[in-house]
Amino acid sequence: MTPITMVEGRRIALSNLDKVLYPETGFTKGEVLHYYATVAPSLLAHVHDRPVSFLRYPDGPDGQLFFTKNPPPGTPDWVKTTPVPRSEDLRAEQVVVADMATLMWAANLVVEFHTPQWPAGAPALADRLILDLDPGPPAAAVECCAAALWLRERLAADGLHAYAKTSGSKGLHLAVPLEPTPSEQVSAYAKTLAQEAERALPELVVHRMTKALRAGKVFVDHSQNAAAKTTAAPYTLRARALPTVSTPLAWAEVEACRTPSDLLFLADDIPPRLARDGDLFGPLLLPDRAGRLP
Repeated sequence: MTPITMVEGRRIALSNLDKVLYPETGFTKGEVLHYYATVAPSLLAHVHDRPVSFLRYPDGPDGQLFFTKNPPPGTPDWVKTTPVPRSEDLRAEQVVVADMATLMWAANLVVEFHTPQWPAGAPALADRLILDLDPGPPAAAVECCAAALWLRERLAADGLHAYAKTSGSKGLHLAVPLEPTPSEQVSAYAKTLAQEAERALPELVVHRMTKALRAGKVFVDHSQNAAAKTTAAPYTLRARALPTVSTPLAWAEVEACRTPSDLLFLADDIPPRLARDGDLFGPLLLPDRAGRLP
């Protein structure tokens, strides 16, 4: 029998709770659900009023992965959705994870949560800028931190506040809260930043995606500012060998990073971090932190 649980008055069927999703650590689906329930206040704050895309991995990271922007089959009628433009003449609906019940329903599907840089109701009007720092082996998190520190100073020179999180994979994400700005303008500014970083740090940074250029360097990916693109949400689990989490960081942690393991955080690490430090991405949500592009 599939257990039915009540969450905020909604009946949710939770399935296969003993199924091991992360074989390297034995982390089960029940533990995935428990993790999301525990970090819900922080995660919900960051996906609030944003259309969500799901990367589903129901058989674990070694099974089939599929990315979906459309509400999955069987989505309950109480799950909130929002209209999203897909092309000039096409509109579609996407899920908005508006409450704990929706979060637990989605987590039961075994998903990564991804969001665009703009809120529901204002497509292509970004309220944040994202830079995805992606290391090309043998470069790793340490090199990403060096690039992140340069970018933080460069953004500060333009009056912008940057916040760092792990991607939950190999790299880092920098997020900058903005006054609502057309995505095209944010994309152009982000590309300029990436090019400046490459000129300033030619041994460390590359701004183009070409694989041949990236060995041993950090690719500053500015493309996720395009209106159609999305980024892994803060506190989402990732479909990796270990139950890694996209984890907000203190800048002191970025400065102190000496080995990739310094910035490897698993699901069990996050509740103690939240209890100790609070939500290190919380300032992104404060209106007085939102900057204006130069």
